[in-house]
Amino acid sequence: MAIMSIRVESLTKYFGDQKAVDKVTFSVASGEIAGFLGPNGSGKSTTMKCICGVLPADQGDISVAGIGINEDPMAIKKLIGYLPENNPLHPEMFIMEYLTHVDGFYNSPAKRLQRVKDVIGLTGLSREQHKRIGQLSKGFRQRVGLAQAIIHNPSVLILDEPTSGLDPNQIVEIRNLISGLAKEKTVLLSTHLLQEVEAICDRIIVINNGQLVADATSESIKNMYTSKEQSIYLEFGNTVDIEMLKRIKGVTIVSKISDKEFLVEGNPDTDLREAIFHFASQNGLSLLTMQQKQHSLEKIFRELTGKS
Repeated sequence: MAIMSIRVESLTKYFGDQKAVDKVTFSVASGEIAGFLGPNGSGKSTTMKCICGVLPADQGDISVAGIGINEDPMAIKKLIGYLPENNPLHPEMFIMEYLTHVDGFYNSPAKRLQRVKDVIGLTGLSREQHKRIGQLSKGFRQRVGLAQAIIHNPSVLILDEPTSGLDPNQIVEIRNLISGLAKEKTVLLSTHLLQEVEAICDRIIVINNGQLVADATSESIKNMYTSKEQSIYLEFGNTVDIEMLKRIKGVTIVSKISDKEFLVEGNPDTDLREAIFHFASQNGLSLLTMQQKQHSLEKIFRELTGKS
């Protein structure tokens, strides 16, 4: 049985009369990378802040490594490395100065210098270490944010939009860095980049209007939605009349890609493949490709969060 590093049960949080998080329940196993998705204002950042102890929960229970948030909040803070969404740093401070300052909250002076040097190397800041934070590019400032989050070698990382505002090259660099860190840590990662989730996350947790709407692996979610509606890509060796395809038993929608390529959709209760083979044989058509298609994660996300 997997050990749960993060456990959230019926978490509820109000801001005045507004319920920002509504009875959210999920868990993240030790060594797992979980992608935490949702539209702006869905309650992602609020949930993450509650897990870190930055905000108190109004209802529900939170535990990290088996320790309850109300049982020993200081112990939980030592177990968590947190990168907030806006990555608040001190631009006037030098990188080494800043990280030494942060490390001072956790390690003894004897260990401090070596730990700072190790983290600077790990996060790829070696060439920039003598610069002020305000002189750094957005990508390197994100690296500093990650460095402060791991300076005390936490077992759990809570990362809120770690690649926000970065260019494609910087996104890949930060993604690789997170993947490397996750080999020894549990990661809860909030992002709007769905390709990032598919690239590095073991699980997907989706929240909408403060409520949990999905919690499964990326593949499971895709299979679950694909099973609701068959979608098959077809390529013929001949030109095919789209109206003929629409008459195949079980087909509900036909989308034309080219004169020889089509996407057909139908009810999952009917196996379209047999009917399509029969259609091709009856009409003397050469069927070159027939491939079951999964819905994209983007389309599924839009369905889950009510976006057209």
